[in-house]
Amino acid sequence: MNSQTPIMPRRRFIAILGGGLIFAAGAGIGGFALTRTPHHALAAWDQAGQQSEPRRYALSYAILAPNPHNLQPWQVDLSEPDVVTVLVDPARRLPETDPFDRQLTIGLGCFLELMRIAASQQGYQLDITLFPQGSDNLMLASHPVARVRFVAARATADTLFDNILQRRSTKEAFDVLQDVSGDQIAMLNPTIAGVGFAGTRDTEQVSVLRELIWQAYQVEHKTPAKLQESIDVMRFGKAAINASPDGIDLGGMPLEAMMALGMLTKPSLATPGTIAYQTGLDMYQTMFAATPAFVWLTTPNNSREAQIAAGQAWLRLNLMTTQQGLALQPVSQCLQEYTEMEFHYQRVHELLAARGETVQMLGRLGYAPAAARTPRWSLDEKISIT
Repeated sequence: MNSQTPIMPRRRFIAILGGGLIFAAGAGIGGFALTRTPHHALAAWDQAGQQSEPRRYALSYAILAPNPHNLQPWQVDLSEPDVVTVLVDPARRLPETDPFDRQLTIGLGCFLELMRIAASQQGYQLDITLFPQGSDNLMLASHPVARVRFVAARATADTLFDNILQRRSTKEAFDVLQDVSGDQIAMLNPTIAGVGFAGTRDTEQVSVLRELIWQAYQVEHKTPAKLQESIDVMRFGKAAINASPDGIDLGGMPLEAMMALGMLTKPSLATPGTIAYQTGLDMYQTMFAATPAFVWLTTPNNSREAQIAAGQAWLRLNLMTTQQGLALQPVSQCLQEYTEMEFHYQRVHELLAARGETVQMLGRLGYAPAAARTPRWSLDEKISIT
């Protein structure tokens, strides 16, 4: 789940540019509203559970699942009674950093598991058939990802449901003075068949992993095509976020004032030597250093089915961390399968996987303030056939 971006939290960006400069910028943009919250782009969070039809009820929560760069790659077909056919939107691929659609497939696994959890609240079990027309390990095809039949069977309500609306991927420095215990890590095991779970708070191992994820992040940031892929899906300001509620959202004051003055632009983010470009590096170095613990998921192979299972496990892990008051952030650069990342890909597998296994997800774990909600397309926008 590559949710990393070269963008800095606005308070850090402000600190780097300097208070006086921001004050002057704010004074020159008198027409800006005091609040720039993109309410339209966040409406899906408030509308979850408002649908009465069982499939739509479950899907209204499923669309809140974590996914690569928040591109929300799912489409659903509801033309068959009591069935949801899950499709992939090929326009939502990330071919530079996720050339084989591995992370995209994991995101679809998160979507399926969140649908299952929500359906259980109304007593429905899900009969899920993965890739009913086959799959391709090189790239997801236009064939269905899953055929999901809703079965009224008085299913036991999943207790993780209560954490769905508070779940976040937290892209912040964690509180290194607040310890994560070994017992807490052990309690996070999502127990999905075929997925191994492990974690560490060991000082030496954490230090090695901190350095690994920082080195891998630099590779992505300093490889122009990889960085540009992230920049291309950035949404600058409230109007752009509301118009396209996906990708990497940048909004609110004073960021929008800086955008209006040309101080924060997509070209500046892509250009070495600019404040925006360097801050993307500096703030991630600081953030990664503030990591007290790590967790990761492995599978015996790298099949599409294994990737879906890893997504299901990651979604449950994220809900479990929410339940415990912990913060979790996926750090996926070192798991990406392109040439420039090969050394770090091999290194993370040497450290965390047995021979033949695939490390599907790696996450920072700790304590941090609550993160903001991310934009979402409405459910109606994701139904391909009604």
